[in-house]
Amino acid sequence: MAEITASMVAKLRAKTDAPMMECKKALIEAEGDLTRAEELLRVKLGTKADKVSARVTAEGIVATHIDAATQVGALVELNCETDFVAKNDDFIAFSKKVAELVVTHKPADLAALLALPLTGETVDDVRRTLIGRLGESLTIRRFVCYPSAHKLAAYLHGTRIGVLVEYDGADEQVGKDVAMHIAAMKPVALAADAVPVEQIEKERKIAAEKASESGKPAEIVAKMVEGSVQKYLKEVSLLDQPFVKNDKQTVGQMLKAAQSSVQRFAIYVAGEGIEKQQGDFAAEVAAQVAAAQSA
Repeated sequence: MAEITASMVAKLRAKTDAPMMECKKALIEAEGDLTRAEELLRVKLGTKADKVSARVTAEGIVATHIDAATQVGALVELNCETDFVAKNDDFIAFSKKVAELVVTHKPADLAALLALPLTGETVDDVRRTLIGRLGESLTIRRFVCYPSAHKLAAYLHGTRIGVLVEYDGADEQVGKDVAMHIAAMKPVALAADAVPVEQIEKERKIAAEKASESGKPAEIVAKMVEGSVQKYLKEVSLLDQPFVKNDKQTVGQMLKAAQSSVQRFAIYVAGEGIEKQQGDFAAEVAAQVAAAQSA
């Protein structure tokens, strides 16, 4: 049996970035053959990725990147299982690289993004290797890419909320202020006429149920419902929202005074809309102990 030295383990770890003990096990199995050990590790880490792929990934981070030279910007959301991994430096670095790739290559969809080259592999290969190292399911949930003929601004609130704005105007602070406002107020659309119909109808249904309990005549109820819908539209439309830095004016009024305009925006909140899995921690620990004892 070949002697497995610390330098061999270190060399394999440098090539694969896998945990030290996994590197040592692979080298032992490969009888010291570094190339074979690397192949074994990649298979093992890939198998681990397959095993955890069905787990719910309700935590995560949002990353953004803007290329000032080409005026292309991107916003991406990556998800994981726990807040602990969401704070991992390697996971954060991977998210930034993904955002940069979106800006450079402008992929048409997630499949195209996962197939892009990254450090000699594909984005999906790197993702699967990271799963093997971190032990959690990791997914790239969504992204948006803005090639712009105007200006771009981005804002990150920590790593969980990200905003990308396309705007016009001489004052770059306006773009930054609007991006921060969007992160704080989370508008649904730029203007009332752009709010999705299904969301309006959902709000109308809720308003109708509340108004019907008032016992008032049908024509009054109808007016109450319409008033509630119009109030909702002002609350979720960016241009109609009170500006967070000066609530005496709306965002639309602020933009007009600054001789600026907003063409479009995107906001991602990590894990938004994903139902977190409620597990029995004690049962999970007991199952892990039982599995270890039977191994």
